[in-house]
This record gives sequence, structure tokens and C-alpha cells, in this order.
Amino acid sequence: MTSTAYTSRVFPLETMHVPGGTETILRGGRHLFPLLPQAFAGVGRIGVIGWGPQGRAQALNLRDSLAGTDIQVAVGLRPGSASAADARAHGFTEENGTLGDWLAVTAESDLLILLIADAALAAHHQQIFAALKPGAVIGLSHGFLLGHLRETGGEFPSGHGVIAVCPKGMGDSVRRLYQQGEQINGAGINSSYAVHADPDGRAVDLALGWSVALGSPYTFRTTLDSEYHSDIVGERAILLGAVHGIVESLYTRARLDGHSPVSAYEKTCENITGPIARTISHSGLRAVREGLDPAGRDVFDRAYTATYAPAREIVAEIYDEVADGTELRSVILAERRLGSRPMSEIGGSPMWSAGDEVHARRGERDLPVDPFTAGVFVATMTAQIDEFAERGHPWSEIVNESVIEAVDSLLPYMHARNVAHMVDNCSRTARLGARRWGPRFQSAYEQIAYPAAERPADEALLTAFDTHPVHEALAAAAKLRPSVDISVS
Repeated sequence: MTSTAYTSRVFPLETMHVPGGTETILRGGRHLFPLLPQAFAGVGRIGVIGWGPQGRAQALNLRDSLAGTDIQVAVGLRPGSASAADARAHGFTEENGTLGDWLAVTAESDLLILLIADAALAAHHQQIFAALKPGAVIGLSHGFLLGHLRETGGEFPSGHGVIAVCPKGMGDSVRRLYQQGEQINGAGINSSYAVHADPDGRAVDLALGWSVALGSPYTFRTTLDSEYHSDIVGERAILLGAVHGIVESLYTRARLDGHSPVSAYEKTCENITGPIARTISHSGLRAVREGLDPAGRDVFDRAYTATYAPAREIVAEIYDEVADGTELRSVILAERRLGSRPMSEIGGSPMWSAGDEVHARRGERDLPVDPFTAGVFVATMTAQIDEFAERGHPWSEIVNESVIEAVDSLLPYMHARNVAHMVDNCSRTARLGARRWGPRFQSAYEQIAYPAAERPADEALLTAFDTHPVHEALAAAAKLRPSVDISVS
């Protein structure tokens, strides 16, 4: 398991008790903003390359957190970028020196945060490396580039620090919760951090400062390799791909059972993104089952124990393909094949036509947790948790990548829009992965899990769930959760 102990010369750290030991974490908050100049010592200019959802959110949060200091945040974009107008509208302009050509910004930055699309990063990282200011630190929010360099025999340039701060949520969540934190101290998206190269010994505090400036309620340590594996696997499993496969398969099942399109949608997509997500967010995984009556618990138990094994098999397969580079190669091949062509959308299946009517009915009644849907979803989430634990990930990473990111960042957006909309509007890497693996979950559940759910529940699996160490880990993480839910219009 990744060692999570570390020290800081700048920030007050805490010890979090987790199953089998402890982790060192940093509790964030705006009260730490006065320490940012010390954490960013030697950094006069932060360059953010890219203006996608993460680029926009991180550039804005960093600029706002560092207001009143001598540290400038600048955005670098490729020539002719369609994002330039929006960056200017948010106050990054050529006139004030905070918007420029990406290679020019690279050459002038002491900390360069690379937030362009994965395919662009794979294609252009050598140009960026060549333009780096001597001694500049490379910042990442994703381990994709590490995987690509390994696949191609490349490496990060020597003499440069390489750090990562990886928010456990989509870019819009990073910005929205930061803004909500103006009134509620510490509201934001949790982040992991990693130090991959540290030639001058300042990388830890630099990474922690970056995370604090983003508004992270708590920051935990990982490695770039571990982050890459958990992030890519999570996108293809419970964070996006699996949830799409789950709702499509459950909707079909409900329709075959005689439910109307609206009722079937409420039992599936609306249930996962609404009452199930809220229950897990505020009360933990066990609370979903404990809130059911005895008949509902029996349905949950049969669904949970029938789903766990096929879910675990697929998550393990995804992990293996991420670990050996197969998944990364499939993304690169797809990007080359697609080029600049738009991808077809997946929101054309019958269930999504019911979404608008379901959304309009909200507020008319308090939708209860559907026990079968809950059993399937919680089993899939637990399968990912167990796979990550077996592969040696630290508990903070496990619960953030498998639970907290889902219920506190992604599912609220899926509730406001729908799951298919999220798949069709996420990053290309995540979108490609969800489109590849979502149908695998869908077919496995239709062919294996749902027929098996007609049989009595497996008591051994239920005992394992009830006594699972994840409940302890989630309870520890919950102590660091701000008392605010993301507001999604």
C-alpha cells in the first residue's frame, strides 16, 4: 500500500485513522490562504495550459485564492483556440499579461499546470517540455501523461519537479463548490497529491499549496502511478461507465415488468442520482440498506449478492487493461481514428425521453429508495472498493475515487441533467472508456446478475458487506466533509 505519511514546512497536518493504520492529511480552508505565498515560494507565475472544464476551474480558483499576492496566474492556449473568448470574458487577457500562446506562457511560468486534453498532451508534450523555463515545476491533474510516456519510452525532463494535484470531481464541481465556500469555509472538492520528481525539495508544500488554493476540503497523498490507475478505472466503472450500464439495464428490466417509461426512469436513473446518492453522501453505504423495511432489505440483499461477482470480474478486467497499457492504447487509437470528427451521442435510447417529465415531477413527492436498484448500485461500488483495496491503494484514494467523487460531484450533475448527458459531455478519455465498458456492465447484469437475483441472497457476502472496513474509512472521511451540498442549476 502507498505510504501516506509526509511532513510540511508550511501547513498544519492531521492524522486520519483508517482501517489498519493512519494517513497524514491536510484539512483545507480559506483560513490557510495567508500561507499560500510561503507554499509557493520561488513561484512568481503559474501557467495553466488549457481552458477545458478543469483548466477554467483551476485557473479561476488559483487566481481568486492568490489575489493580493505577487503571484500571477496566466492561461496558455494554442493558436486559434476557440476557448480564448471565454477566457477573456473571465478576465484573462493579453492586455493584462494573463493570456497568451501556450508555449510563450510555458516559457515564462515557474509552475506549469498541464490541463489540455489527453490526446493533445500525448501529441504535444515534447514541444511543451522543450519550452520549459529552467527549473520550472510541471503540474498535472491526471496520471495519463505518465502512462503515455511509459508506453512510448519517453520520460519527464530532468531538472524539473513533477507534481500532481488531482481534484476528485469534475471541473464544474471544482469551481462551483469553491464559490459556495466563500460563505462556508472549506467547501470544495477533495484532492489527492503526488510528488513524482523533487529536485529542489519544495515539491510537497508546492503541491499542498496548489490544493489549498483550489479549495480542497482535504488533501491526501498518493503516487502518480496509483492515481492514474484509480482514476482511469473509476471513470470506466462506478463513476461513469458502470452507472450508465446499470441504469440502461435496470430501465429495460423495469419496462419488462410493466412499468411506464416515467416510473421505470424513477426506479432507475432518478433513484441512483437522487435518494441513493444523497443517502450515501450523508450517511454512508450501510445506511442505504438500513433505511429499508424487511421486505425491501430482502430485495436489496438478493440484488446485491447477485451483482457483486459479475461487477468484480469486470472491474478487475478494467484494472488489468489499465495497468498493462491496453486501455491507454485504445484511447490513443480512437483519438487518431476520430481526429476532429464529433463522436456520436449515446442518449438516444428510449429511457432518456422520459427524463424531462420525471424532472418536472420533482417536488411532488419524496421518492423512496428502490431496493433492487440500490442493491445493484451498492454492489458495483463495493466491487470497485474491493478491487482497489486488493491492489494496494490507500483508503483515502479508495473512498474518494469509488464513493465520494460519485455522490458529491458526478451524480448531482447526472441528477440535474441525466447519465447519458454526462457521458456525452465529459472528457474524450472518459467518454471513450464509458462507451467501451458501459455496455459490458449492462450485458453482464442482464445476463448474469438479474436472473441470479431470483435466488436467495448469499449470507456470506452480506456479512462481508456489513463488516466491511470501508464503513470505517468513510466515517473518517465524513468528518472532513463541509456541511454543504453542491448546488447544480
